[in-house]
This record gives sequence, structure tokens and C-alpha cells, in this order.
Amino acid sequence: MTIVFQICAVVVIAVASVFLLRGGGARNQALRRVLMLLFVLAAASSVFFPQAWTWVANLLGIGRGADLLLYLLVLIFIGFVASTYRRFRQLETSLTTVARELALVKAQIAKDESTGNS
Repeated sequence: MTIVFQICAVVVIAVASVFLLRGGGARNQALRRVLMLLFVLAAASSVFFPQAWTWVANLLGIGRGADLLLYLLVLIFIGFVASTYRRFRQLETSLTTVARELALVKAQIAKDESTGNS
């Protein structure tokens, strides 16, 4: 495997790590949609033009197109795991905030009922 592909793989891993540290938003959602579209196009091309993947793999110094697809799948999976982890942490933080606010509201209602205030 040539150094070019290895450098690209490390860059993808670094980008996935940056996604863990950055906040979400419309920009990241748009990026995910574009990447999903590219993934679908790549999957379709691998069905219709498997020899193209072998050609690209040979350019990168990888023996077979199937090996290149496996490496790309691993990199995509790492990105998916990073993105899913980040979204899970955001949901967990939001749920904690809502639970705390609900507890405060319930405590205030119980206090008002015990003192006879309406």
C-alpha cells in the first residue's frame, strides 16, 4: 500500500476525531447528506463498474478493488461511529437538562401546594 493512501486514511481518521469535538448544526447535517450521496454513488458504481475500483486501487498501490472498498468501508465506519457518539452525547446532555428542569418544576409545584399558594 502506498504512502498516499495511508496519509489519506490518517486524514479521514483525524477529520472524524474533529467531528467529535465540534458542535452540531445545519452545516454538519448538510455535510452528512453530501457524504451519504457520495457513498450511494460509490456503491452503485461498484455494482456497475467493478473494474473501475480495481483501476483506482492499482493507482493507489492497492492490489484489488475489493481491498480498496474494504479500507474505505472501515474509514466510513469510523466516521459513522464518531458521528453517532457525538449525537448520543448531545442527546444525553439534552435529556439531563430536561430532567433537571422537570424536577425543579415538580419541586416548585409541591412547595406551592404545601404552602397553599396557587
